[in-house]
This record gives sequence, C-alpha cells and structure tokens, in this order.
Amino acid sequence: MTDIVFIVTDIEADGPYPEENSMLSIASVAVDAAGNTLGHFSANLKEREEAKQDPGTLQWRGRNADAWSKLQEDRREPRECFTSWCDWVLGHNGVKVFAAHPLSFDGHWVDWNIQHFLGRRLFERPRKPGISAGNGLDIISLLMGKLGWSYRECRRENYRDAWLGNIPHDHSALSDARGYAHLLGLLLTRDRAELLSM
Repeated sequence: MTDIVFIVTDIEADGPYPEENSMLSIASVAVDAAGNTLGHFSANLKEREEAKQDPGTLQWRGRNADAWSKLQEDRREPRECFTSWCDWVLGHNGVKVFAAHPLSFDGHWVDWNIQHFLGRRLFERPRKPGISAGNGLDIISLLMGKLGWSYRECRRENYRDAWLGNIPHDHSALSDARGYAHLLGLLLTRDRAELLSM
C-alpha cells in the first residue's frame, strides 16, 4: 500500500483574493497517516508589484501587530518561494495530499500562485498531474464527519486547545499550520469519544 503524506498548509495574505492581493506567508507541515510530523516548510513573501492591499485586511492586521511584524521578516521573491515549496512537497515519498482548514481558502491561494508563477497546478486536472493528488482534503469536512458537527460549529473557538496541540493560533502561518496538522493527526487516529474527552 502506498503511503500518504498530508501537506497541511496555512497562508497569510493582505486581502481575500489571490487575483487582486498578495500572499504574504505560506507554511506547510507534512503529516503521515499515523499523525506523525515529517517536516515543515515556511516562508514569507514579497508582495506582487501589480497587486493591491485590501483596506479591511490591513485594518484587521493593524489589530494584530505581532503577527504583521513577523510577516515582514526574511521575505522572498514569490517565484523562488513557490519553486522551493513545490520541490519540498514533491521530495516526500508517497502520495502527497494537500490539506487545509479550510481547503477552499488556502487551496485556492496556493493553486493560483503556483499557476501564476510556475505554470503548474496544485490539484489534478484531466490528463494533467498536480502537486497534490486528487482535490485535497478539507480538515473542516473531516471534523464534521468525525464529530457529527455542523459546518458552523467547526470554528477554531469551539475547539479544545489540545486538538490544536496547545499551539497558539496567532495568525502566523507556521503556528497555524502546526496546530491544524496536530488536529488532522488526531482526526486520523482517534475516535469521536476520544476527541470529545480531550
């Protein structure tokens, strides 16, 4: 049986739309099917010259000054960053499956950027392989299935700290990716009663 490696990813941006705004940070944690961490990737990015910053996002960022200042450190050119990220993902043995919380946000951002800068796609297309096998894994959907919760219940403020490995959700991509990687590991290895008893 082929091993699966989940690439749990979180991104930070200066707006809601990759077509208009810039990704500022990306972090991924590789997790195997037993919930073991295999490594991580993290980078801050320079803004795209043609992009604009969203005023509402900047206002929110202003209330999170520590997270914003971390995004300004050691920034890399996007093309170089995404080349390194793709190499890191594909360097893992086994079937790579992109995972995020939620998949619709982080997956869209990563797919758009690697297509824009590298001409590659995150998800498979007919007769065209992607960086990730299939269409990725939405951690929220997995949590809904495991616990029987509604979509609206699957919000970070409703989670036990232990589900996120007691890692602060501070809107730095690496911290958030580590927390969601821990949650995914639990969802893959624990039953409903165990999760709710934590």
